[in-house]
Amino acid sequence: MASNSTPRHQGRLELTWTDKDKTLLSTGDGRYDYTFVDPSDYRVSEVRLLHEVDRVEAPTPVDRPSDLPAPTHDNLLITGDAMHVLDALAKIPAYAEKYLGRVKLVYIDPPFNTGQAFTNYEDNIAHSIWLTLLRDRIRQIRPLLADDGSVWVHLDHAESHRCRVVLDEELGESNFVAEVAWQKADSPRNDTRLLSTSQDTILVYRKSESWTPNRMPRLASSNTSRYQSRDGDPVPWRDGDATAGKAATNHPMVYAIQHPVTGGLMYPTAGRCWGKAQSWMLQQMSEYAPYELRDIGDEVERARICGTTPDKVKAGVPAIMLAVPVEEAAKLARARYDAGHWPDIVMLGLRERIQRKKHLEDNGRVPETLWLGSEVGGNLRGKIEIKALFPDEHPFATPKPEALLARIIHIASNPGDVVLDCFAGSGTTAAVAHKMGRRWVTSELLPDTVARYTLPRLTKVVNGEDPGGITTVTERVSAVGDEEDGERGLPDGMTPDEAHEFNRLLTKVTKAVGPELDAATIKALKAATKTKNVKNVNWHGGGSFTHLQVGESMFVEMSGMVLLADWAVQGALAEAMCAQLSVPYKPEDIFAAKQGRSRYVVIDGMVGTGTVASIVDRLAEDEVVEVWATQIQDGAAEALKQARHGSRLELIPDKVLDNYRRKSARKSPFGAGRAAVPSPRATDEPAETTTVASATERETA
Repeated sequence: MASNSTPRHQGRLELTWTDKDKTLLSTGDGRYDYTFVDPSDYRVSEVRLLHEVDRVEAPTPVDRPSDLPAPTHDNLLITGDAMHVLDALAKIPAYAEKYLGRVKLVYIDPPFNTGQAFTNYEDNIAHSIWLTLLRDRIRQIRPLLADDGSVWVHLDHAESHRCRVVLDEELGESNFVAEVAWQKADSPRNDTRLLSTSQDTILVYRKSESWTPNRMPRLASSNTSRYQSRDGDPVPWRDGDATAGKAATNHPMVYAIQHPVTGGLMYPTAGRCWGKAQSWMLQQMSEYAPYELRDIGDEVERARICGTTPDKVKAGVPAIMLAVPVEEAAKLARARYDAGHWPDIVMLGLRERIQRKKHLEDNGRVPETLWLGSEVGGNLRGKIEIKALFPDEHPFATPKPEALLARIIHIASNPGDVVLDCFAGSGTTAAVAHKMGRRWVTSELLPDTVARYTLPRLTKVVNGEDPGGITTVTERVSAVGDEEDGERGLPDGMTPDEAHEFNRLLTKVTKAVGPELDAATIKALKAATKTKNVKNVNWHGGGSFTHLQVGESMFVEMSGMVLLADWAVQGALAEAMCAQLSVPYKPEDIFAAKQGRSRYVVIDGMVGTGTVASIVDRLAEDEVVEVWATQIQDGAAEALKQARHGSRLELIPDKVLDNYRRKSARKSPFGAGRAAVPSPRATDEPAETTTVASATERETA
C-alpha cells in the first residue's frame, strides 16, 4: 500500500500504508472512523482520567489447597477505549508506578480484518485502518512491558503476514520469538469454497533478551515411551549421544577409548568430539575395569576425525586405555554390566558403541509452536465454556478456551506477575490470569459488553461461582486394583490415556467379533487396562478487582473552537491537568501537585500579579512553580518569571494543546525535521489577556 507522503528511509524493511504517519480516531462505539488525525490532535493526545465504578471482592476460602497460587487483589477492569486506557496506565503517576515497565505479559486478540460481520466488533475495516489500530496500541504497550516481558498477538490468516512486519518495526526484528499455530478446529468446514482453515496464528515477541519462557510439564506418554530404566537406575533415562559439537583441527577431546571386552579402540564419529571432559570419561570407564591415560601415537586417526593432517592435530593427547590385560578387564566389565544400575557411560550389550545416559529431568520440556486442540481446546471448547457461563446469550463468534490462555500465561508469567489484555471481550484472559494467581488489567471498549459479559464473568470468578474452564481439570488415571488394595497398576510403559484407548478399541473388537473371542481373556485384558477420570479443582474463589471507567474528555468543540468541558472546573480541572502533565494529583493548600522542586497550581479563573505574589509567598526558597489558569491578566506571566526564576504561567486550554503538538513532534518516528501537522483545533499563540470560558459560558454568552 502506497503512502500519501514518503517517510524518510530508515535503511530497513518497512511496511507502508496510507496515512501511516497519522493516528486512528475511535468513535467510541466499537467502530473506527475512516478519518486519520495527526498524533497531536487532542482527541488522541489527551490523557483521560479513570473513575472508579465499583469494587468486587471475596475472601480467600479457608479450604483452598495450600499448593495453589493465592488469589490476587490489585486487578483492574476498565470500560473504555484501549487508546485512553493504555495512556492512563503509562502517564497518570498513580497507575504508572504500578504498571510502567512492570507488565510481564500482554495478550491481545485484536479484531481480525476478515470482512466477517461480527456482532461485537466492527471487523470489516480497511487494511490501513487495521494496521494503524494495531501499530498505535503496540506503541502504547511497549513502555508498559517489563524488560523480561513479552507480547502475544492472536491473529487469523488475513493479517498475520502484515502484522509481523509491523511488529518487527515496533518491537524489533531481533525480539521475534515464535509463530505459534493453534488448532482451532478439528474438522473441516464443508461449506468452504477453497481450503478450510484449521489454525490461528499467535505471534510472540519479547521486550528484550531478558525474557525466557517457562517450561511445560512433561507429557506422561513422552516420559514412558522415551525414558526407561533398563538397568534398575531409580531415575528413568534414554540413550544419549556421548559425542558433541564439531571437532576443531587441534581439538583435545578427540582421542581413543579402549573397549573393556574386545580391546578395540573407540573414537568419536568423524567431525565430532567427546561431549564431556576426559577426566569424567576416565572416571566412568573405570567403573567397568581399571583404566589409565596413555599416549598411543594415534595422530593419523585423530587427524582423520578432525578432517586435517597429522602435523596439525594437537600432539600428546592421551587415550583412555586399559590398565590390565583385556581378558581380566572383560571379566570385570561383564560382572559390572550384569550387576545393573550402570554408570552414565553405557555400552548396551557391551558392544563397541559408547552412549551416555540422558536422565529424565524434572524441569519440564521446552514449549513448542504447534498447539493441538486436544491439548488446549479449540473454538468449540471456547463456545461451550461461554455458553455455560451465559446460557441465555449468544456472545462472540470465536471465544478462546481457557486452556489456551492458561498455556500462554504459564509460559510467559509467574504467580504475582501482571497480565494485560486491552481487548477484553468476555474477559477470558483476566479470568484465567486470576485463577492462576496473576495480577491483571483488562479493558473493553463497549459498556454493553462489559455489563453483559465481562463484569459478570469476572465477578463469578472472584466469588468462586465459575466451575468451568480451568477451574476443574479432569485427569485420567489408572483404576487397576480399585477393588483390591490399589497396589497394582497399568502394564509397564502404558499411560492412562493409552490404556483408555486400548480398552475402547477392545470393546469395539469384542462387539464386532462376538463369541469367537475368549471371554475370560477379554475380561482380564479389560481389568488390566482399567482407568477412570479424576476431577481436580484448581480454583476456589477469592481476590478482588476494581471496575474503572475512562472519563470524558476535558475538551469540547464548538464552532471550530476547542473549549473546556462543563465538568472541567475547580478540583476536577486540577486533577485533569495533572494527568496531562504526568504529575501526581495530591492537593495541598493552593497546590495541586508536587514533584521534586516543582509545585503545580491549577486555577479555574483569572490570574493577575496579585495572585502571582500570593503563590510565590507559599513557595519554599528552592522551589519553582508551574501555574495553569483559564484566564491570564497582562503582565502576570512576566511577573512570575521575575519573582521566581524557572517558574512559568500557562493558559488552559491553549498551552495544553500546544504541549500535545510539541510532544508529537518529538516522538515522530519518521526522523528529525518531520514535525507534526498543527491541529486545526489548536489556536495560535494566545495573547496574555485571552480568556477561556467553559462550554456553558460560551453558549450563554
